[in-house]
Amino acid sequence: MQIEVRIDPDCQKTKIIIVTKEVDQKINDLVKKIEDVQPKVIAGFKDDRVEILKPDDIYRIYASNGKVFVETDKDDYTLNLRLYEVEQRTDNLKFLRISNSEIVNLQKVQNFDLSFTGTICVKLLNGTTTYASRRYVSKVKKVLGI
Repeated sequence: MQIEVRIDPDCQKTKIIIVTKEVDQKINDLVKKIEDVQPKVIAGFKDDRVEILKPDDIYRIYASNGKVFVETDKDDYTLNLRLYEVEQRTDNLKFLRISNSEIVNLQKVQNFDLSFTGTICVKLLNGTTTYASRRYVSKVKKVLGI
């Protein structure tokens, strides 16, 4: 693979061009890596304003009644994204999907209660209690190393 960088003082916006004989898995992986470098933000809507939400302020992201909500230190916000899109924008080391309808910030978890049969109770630092669905219990345990 050859890499070439051209300096053009008249260039207004950086552009990446891939020249190849055929598109294979290596090319697809390269394109995905380049796309993943783009900054991904989560914009929360509250009344008539939009705020860029800091991941460290988020306790949980959940879907309810066909909408996606974010619970933060300050307030609750709605999102114009689907839950899977939010999951793609969050850091997998900080955020964990615990059910089909919820993602929690691991840094905001007070404890995991394993005494429930078939599920895990998740208590957040702000007092919110939620539950990992049976489908996600093994994934939660794997992240916790148990």
